[in-house]
Amino acid sequence: MGKFERICLVVLDSAGIGEMPDAVEWGDAGADTLGNIFKQRQVNVPNLQSLGLGNIRPLEGMPPVEKPNGSFGKCTLASNGKDTTTGHWEMAGIILEKAFPTFPEGFPPRVIERFVAETGVPGVLGNVPASGTEIIKELGEEHVRTGKPIVYTSADSVFQIAAHEEVVPIDRLYEMCETARRILDGEDKVGRVIARPFIGETADTFKRTENRHDYAVPPPERNLLLLLKNAGLDVVCIGKIASIYDSMGVTEDLTAKNNDQTIDQTINALNADTKGLIFSNLVDFDMLFGHRRDPEGYAAALEHFDARLPEIMAAMGEGDLLIITADHGNDPTFRGSDHTREYAPLLVYGKKATPSVNLGTRSSLADIGQTIAANFGLELPAGKSFLEEIG
Repeated sequence: MGKFERICLVVLDSAGIGEMPDAVEWGDAGADTLGNIFKQRQVNVPNLQSLGLGNIRPLEGMPPVEKPNGSFGKCTLASNGKDTTTGHWEMAGIILEKAFPTFPEGFPPRVIERFVAETGVPGVLGNVPASGTEIIKELGEEHVRTGKPIVYTSADSVFQIAAHEEVVPIDRLYEMCETARRILDGEDKVGRVIARPFIGETADTFKRTENRHDYAVPPPERNLLLLLKNAGLDVVCIGKIASIYDSMGVTEDLTAKNNDQTIDQTINALNADTKGLIFSNLVDFDMLFGHRRDPEGYAAALEHFDARLPEIMAAMGEGDLLIITADHGNDPTFRGSDHTREYAPLLVYGKKATPSVNLGTRSSLADIGQTIAANFGLELPAGKSFLEEIG
């Protein structure tokens, strides 16, 4: 057993901490998710501040502390991309040279025509990048009348299918997604196909249900989760983590649909008798506030996480380590609704860990995975461990 018995990795989905040097090439010059949120108003996050958030770099209204309780730094996204799958895979030691394809103009006829033919649907609606809540409001009634599923994408590499549960039964929707997953290969191999069922009577009352299901591209086998599982360790995944890795290497999948449920399940996992990795993603930052360009909602969500952070820390045992990071940026003050190419913050805390270490600018998010692997006597193909620095 390594220095730490368990490592709890918490991803604040999209909480980037400033543009990377190549941001201009992605159209993201000036993007700064946390920096711009902190410029909007005073954000009260004393627990994150005490861990060293303000020590990573200056943030408006939050000066650095002299002796933070945690260690701090930031991670470069070394992969070619800025989406959920890219960031999470990199944390697990997989650096992508080629980005997953995106379809800002909608999917080409070769995809849609084959989808229609192989699923037997009467056609599709949409086929545009869109907010999931907005597109069902716009096209949901036509979908109910015609039976045509709503196909849409986003800034992520995703093929999403929205359908009313009373028009297209859940099992039928899942079959459509499995067909789409098979079709979307080669140059069209998107990171995820997502079933997006909804209910309601009219455009004003339509709402998405919790029967969402993701169909991801399986990651390469040399990844952190599978490495840990094959070593006989627990890999407890919370929220959308299991779907991002196509359940590869997952020993337990705990359901969580929002930030609060994710925090609850993280605490439950810490209170259980496990050894290995607890891995969670707080999706609301990205889904509800980043993409929808809601800086106030984002700020309030940061404050809410901060208020509950002591509960997570209290559930940690003497031999536990907490790592807090992000997978990419999604600046709610920026134009459009796309993710932004930013550094990810890095905060590390444990009762047995050395506090106040400046971990600097890491060359890759894979450093997180390599650190976790090294703790358990394992090694990944990418990343540089900072275990010695915090030990």
